[in-house]
Amino acid sequence: MKVLVIGSGGREHAIAKKFTESPLVETVYCAKGNPGMAQDGIQLVDIAENDHQALIQFVKAEKVAWTFVGPEIPLFEGVTDAFDAAGLKVFGPSKKAADLECSKQFAKDLMKKYGIPTAAYETFEDHAAALAYVEAQGVPIVIKADGLAAGKGVVVAMTMTEATDALRDMLLEGKYAAGKPKVVIEEYLEGEEFSLFALANGSKYYYSGVAQDHKRAYDGDKGPNTGGMGAYSPVPQVSEALIQEVLETVVKPTVDAMVAEGRPFKGVVYAGLMITAKGLRVIEFNARFGDPETQVIMHQMASDLAQVIDDILNGKDPVIEMHTDRYTLGVVVAAEGYPEAPLKDIPLPKLDTAAADCTVYAAGVKEGENGLVSNGGRIFLVAAQGATLQEAQDKAYRYLDANPIAHTFYRSDIGEKAIRFTQNK
Repeated sequence: MKVLVIGSGGREHAIAKKFTESPLVETVYCAKGNPGMAQDGIQLVDIAENDHQALIQFVKAEKVAWTFVGPEIPLFEGVTDAFDAAGLKVFGPSKKAADLECSKQFAKDLMKKYGIPTAAYETFEDHAAALAYVEAQGVPIVIKADGLAAGKGVVVAMTMTEATDALRDMLLEGKYAAGKPKVVIEEYLEGEEFSLFALANGSKYYYSGVAQDHKRAYDGDKGPNTGGMGAYSPVPQVSEALIQEVLETVVKPTVDAMVAEGRPFKGVVYAGLMITAKGLRVIEFNARFGDPETQVIMHQMASDLAQVIDDILNGKDPVIEMHTDRYTLGVVVAAEGYPEAPLKDIPLPKLDTAAADCTVYAAGVKEGENGLVSNGGRIFLVAAQGATLQEAQDKAYRYLDANPIAHTFYRSDIGEKAIRFTQNK
């Protein structure tokens, strides 16, 4: 069969590459994709992810069996609703169901209503009221822009200056706002963060891995928040018992709540979680696989992802098995100036790591005069596997250290805390 992936980043590269490995699949298309995907036999389609009718026409003309939606913006814009209306199979939540990610207020209100553990919060549109609330609560405090913000609309304010700056940016200047600015202000939590993924179809859900992302730009979790600078899977700090707790106290009540609210969820449920002194808490939900977590999760998934998606779309219960005898670690290479003002058009070497026992997932790249050049903040991710997390880390950094690229940077401590945890057990 033929399948289509919508999106253009490293996440979509990893998903599309996983589909190419399935004996069920003869052709994998990606719209628009990026030129770094071509080395893996992925067919690029020059259609924008928000051009729903052109995508539908392409799927019909090429007799594509089904479509997988990678990023959040097409979901927010209702691409799955358009495909459903056209009678086409598509894996991704409806526009209403995607509010689980696209509206932080909706997600927080849903968790409060259905008893899903999360941080205490209040929602504000008025700047003066928000400022008064922050002054009354004190810092540290977490301020989130309501709506989509490409992983950057969250400020963990450790000082009152940081808090007031965030409120000014989000409410007065409308940074990240598509409509009327709104913020969700949450209590500050401390603990170990991780992400858990499940594939859902109404009230049914199927566990599909855990990972830990590294959001800050620089080593030691310093610098501004980013879309993610690296990830690893599985997470040794997260036991099987904790995974089951998340599935029973977070995932199940969430998918049931979405059904009860008339927004049944079909797609990827991403639960961003924290283990606190008071127990498990949900930090956020996403309505799609994370980036860069996908690039490591795909390596950890032993099952045929195309078979899994095909089963779900055809009303069957899939079997999802994860590798238990290895780790995968991925490091993002970013352009100088990321996340605020990344350089573009940085010349890139041939992104081929086969000899180094690694995999490269291209993200912010485009064709230049003499090969690929950068075209975004996060340029690519290098993923490596090992019997231990240390071995996977060593492989990834060995490649990166041996292949420096001017005007780029990457964190040198991805997975470090987990390695120390395993050494101290």
